[in-house]
Amino acid sequence: MFQLLGPFIAIFAILLFNTIKILKEYERAVIFRLGRFTGLRGPGLIILIPGIEKMVRVDMRTVTMDIPSQDIISRDNVTLKVNGVVYFRVHNAEKAIIAVEDFYSATAQIAQTTLRTVIGQYELDEILQHRDKINESLQSILDEQTEPWGVKVSAVEVKAIDLPIEMQRAMAKQAEAERDKRAKIISAEGEFEASKKLAEAAEVLQSQPSAITLRYLDTMKEISHGEGKSTTFFPLPVNIFDKIMKN
Repeated sequence: MFQLLGPFIAIFAILLFNTIKILKEYERAVIFRLGRFTGLRGPGLIILIPGIEKMVRVDMRTVTMDIPSQDIISRDNVTLKVNGVVYFRVHNAEKAIIAVEDFYSATAQIAQTTLRTVIGQYELDEILQHRDKINESLQSILDEQTEPWGVKVSAVEVKAIDLPIEMQRAMAKQAEAERDKRAKIISAEGEFEASKKLAEAAEVLQSQPSAITLRYLDTMKEISHGEGKSTTFFPLPVNIFDKIMKN
């Protein structure tokens, strides 16, 4: 008797497996009845009509997708290798299954072509300095293009920009020249400020003759009391040379 019931049990198990489905919280089922879309189900336990209803499971979580490195020519004719990453999720499971054959592959392809198009509109300096602007432009364009597929692009990031070796050397020399320029400017500004202070000090000393004498004596004191020194000074009047010149 068990031999007779065996096939029926197997058939019943297969029908039960194809009838009862359990979907996770982040999943949705796109239901087709005799090939026609009838609606969405899930999450949780759903029951299908065996042989009549079919479902396609759709993951609604955010997907992280790498954009492979692309050879791109910038607007000023510099060849670059650029890669990136796209964050997107399905927000309309019906469109994601019906409107496009493979929404993941379609999003990957459109991301690559959009990256080449957008980067090619900028010069090298703009690409290096305005990544945020480029990221926003990429996100806006991709989001608009994938909207008919039920896909929402939340962010696009340019990860790495590889320059030719010759360009890297030229940029390094330019950066070094810029540093030298800044150092010379800072040094010149310091000399200018120092000369102003010296000029002000000279005016003060000229207006106060006694200040010159005090400064003279203070300088002699510093020299004579230096470490390991024994220096003897014979003080002379500060204005002695003025008298000599007059004579």
